[in-house]
Amino acid sequence: MASDPTPPTSTSELEELLKLRDAIDDIDQRVLQLISERARVAHRIGEIKQGNIYRPEREAQVLRRLEDNNPGPLPGHAVKTVFREIMSHCLALEQPLTVAFLGPAGTFSESAARRHFGSAPALLPLATIDEVFRAVEAGNAAYGVVPVENSTEGAVGRTLDMLLSTTQMVCGEVMLRVEQNLMSRDTPLNEVRCVYSHSQSLAQCHEWLNRNLPGVPTVAVASNAEAARRAAEEERAAAIAGEAAARAYDLHILAANIEDDPANTTRFLVLGEHDAGPSGRDKTSLIFTVQNRSGSVVRLLQPLADEGVSMTKLQSRPVRGFGSGGWQYVFYVDIEGHLSEPAVSKAIARIRGEAGSLKVLGSYPVSVSNS
Repeated sequence: MASDPTPPTSTSELEELLKLRDAIDDIDQRVLQLISERARVAHRIGEIKQGNIYRPEREAQVLRRLEDNNPGPLPGHAVKTVFREIMSHCLALEQPLTVAFLGPAGTFSESAARRHFGSAPALLPLATIDEVFRAVEAGNAAYGVVPVENSTEGAVGRTLDMLLSTTQMVCGEVMLRVEQNLMSRDTPLNEVRCVYSHSQSLAQCHEWLNRNLPGVPTVAVASNAEAARRAAEEERAAAIAGEAAARAYDLHILAANIEDDPANTTRFLVLGEHDAGPSGRDKTSLIFTVQNRSGSVVRLLQPLADEGVSMTKLQSRPVRGFGSGGWQYVFYVDIEGHLSEPAVSKAIARIRGEAGSLKVLGSYPVSVSNS
C-alpha cells in the first residue's frame, strides 16, 4: 500500500484516519451488497421479459434522475459514468450484447460505443460504415454505432446514404466531445516529418498544424486508429487521434487538445432492430422526398410549425444515381419529441400525405452525455 503523501502529525489525527478508513471499508461493503442485489433483480427481470431486454429510454431516464438527484460532491458526469457501468454489466447478465462500430480499435466510434453501452458488451470493429449497417441487419451484432455529423465538418455522407436504405432503426444517439491529440512513438515535436490522420481530423486541426508544424506534410488515411498504427511503425511520424488510440498503439501524446474549435463534437447514431419508447426527452428522425413543385419543402415543413413541433436538423442530400439535369434530393429531418406524442404523430401524418416518400428512422432519447 502506498504511503500517504501527508502522514498524520499527531495521535489524534492517526486515530481519526483509522476510523475514516474503517468507515470507507464499511461503505464499500454496503455498496457491493447493493450492486449485487441490483444485479440479481436485473437478472430476474431478464428471466421474466421476452425478446429484447435493452431499453434505451429506461437507461436514459435512470441516468437523468440520478444526475438530478445527485447531492455531490461527485460531479454529475462522474455519477453517470459509475452507474452506466453498473447498468452495462447488469444488462450483460440478462442479455449479452455485441455492438459493431467503425473501427479499428482506438477510433472515436469505439469511444462513442463505450460511452453509450459501457464496457460489458463485446465490441466488433469493422472497416467501413457500410459493414456496420450490414452487421446489424444480418444479426451479427445487436446494435451498431456510426458517426452522422460533426459540429465543425458537417454531415457524414455515407451514413446518410445508408440510412436511406437500411431496414434498421435509430434507437439512440451519442454526443462525443472530440479531443484531438498529436501523438508519436518516440519522436519529439520538432522532429516530426509526417502527420497521419483522418481527413476530418486534419481539417479540425488545420490552424494548429499551420502554427506548430508549418510545412510538415499531412496524409489522410481511413481512420484515426489507422493513423496511430502508422505512427507506431514509422520513424519521425506522428498521428492525430484520441487518447484511446494512443493507449491502443502505445504512443506518447506530444500535444493535447489541438482541435481548432474547443467545442468540437461528433454526433453518433445507435442502430438496432427497434427504436425506443418515450423517455421524456426524445428526438424523432425521418427522411422524405419532395414532389417537384414550387414551394414543396415549405409545405412539407408547415405541419411542424402548425403542431408546435421544433425541428433541430434539416439536411438535404442528392440521391445517388441521378446525373446532370436529373437531380433529386432527399431531406433528413430531426424533430423534438416522440412519435407516440399526439403533436408529433399528427405532424408526421400530414407530412406523409404531402411527401413523395417518407421514412421514419425512429424515436429515441436525447443523448445523455457524460461530459
